[in-house]
Amino acid sequence: MSDFDISDVVDGGVDDVEPALPVVAVVGRPNVGKSSLVNRIIGRREAVVEDVPGVTRDRVAYDAEWQNARFTLVDTGGWETSVSGLAAMVARQAEYAAQTADVILFVVDATVGVTDADAAVTRVLRSTKRPVVLAANKVDGSMQEADALDLWQLGV
Repeated sequence: MSDFDISDVVDGGVDDVEPALPVVAVVGRPNVGKSSLVNRIIGRREAVVEDVPGVTRDRVAYDAEWQNARFTLVDTGGWETSVSGLAAMVARQAEYAAQTADVILFVVDATVGVTDADAAVTRVLRSTKRPVVLAANKVDGSMQEADALDLWQLGV
C-alpha cells in the first residue's frame, strides 16, 4: 500500500467531477403538449409526440441548454388524479419527477381552461415546495391569449 497517495485521487478524480445539473421536470395532464415542448427546448425531435393520450409513460431525462443555461429536462407522462392501473403508475412517476426536481414546468392546455385535474395537480405541486412555472400551451393567436388569462386562477 505504500504506492497509494491520496493526492492521486484528488488530483485525478474528485476535483474533476462536474457538479450535477439542475433538474427541470415537465408535468401536466395527458395531451397538453409536454413532449412537444420538451422537443422544442432540446432542439430536436427525441420525445415521442402523438395525438393519442398515454404515449409517454415513464420519466425520460434529456440534456438541455436554454439561453446558455445547461440543465436536465425530465419529460413525464400525463398526470391524472383518481385513476388506477397503468394511469396511476404514470401519475406516480410524474409526481416523483416533480418532488425530485429543482424546478417544475407545469404545462396546461389554454384552450381547455382550468380542469379539476389541473387544480388537483396544482395542490400537489405546491406541497413540493419547489418553484413552479406555469406554461400555457396551445396559445396560437390573440383569441387564445384571453383563454390563457383564465389560468391565473391556478395561483402559480
